[in-house]
Amino acid sequence: MTADQVTAPSAGPEVFRSLMSTLPAGVAVVTTADVDGTPWGLTCSTVCGVAMDPPTLLVCLRDESPTLHAMRRTSAFAVNLLHEAARDTAELFASGAADRFDRVEWTRSPHGASPHLEGAAHAIADCRITGTVGIGDHVVVFGEVLGVRHPTEDERVPLLYGFRRYSSWPVEP
Repeated sequence: MTADQVTAPSAGPEVFRSLMSTLPAGVAVVTTADVDGTPWGLTCSTVCGVAMDPPTLLVCLRDESPTLHAMRRTSAFAVNLLHEAARDTAELFASGAADRFDRVEWTRSPHGASPHLEGAAHAIADCRITGTVGIGDHVVVFGEVLGVRHPTEDERVPLLYGFRRYSSWPVEP
């Protein structure tokens, strides 16, 4: 059977959303700085490693996202992987609040000036855009990883999102 022989209709957005809500994922805040230095960012649970050489990851963002538009203008972004105590940060950046960067501590990256949320992240990757692919109402952004930081000395447990709620990875003593 070939792809053109599959005649079933698409599952539809609500059915697809119900499927994806059952897949727990790490929570990240994707950030960038626009050409004028304005910080942008949003909560994202679609982050995936793609290749080891060159080190590349992907993020999927809504095609109308102001953060995506700023990323495309500068070709740079950071992926802030949140730890379990950063639920408030995840919710803040998911809200789209205009003052979100006024309500969190952040510093500029040495690679492209993308904001680092050091107090909320257990790891941060600075990336350069190497490609994009539009699919439906989202854009897959591929980023070559230029640097990685672990802001804290202690091992932090990642924040997870699945089944429409936040959780964390259970840690064995």
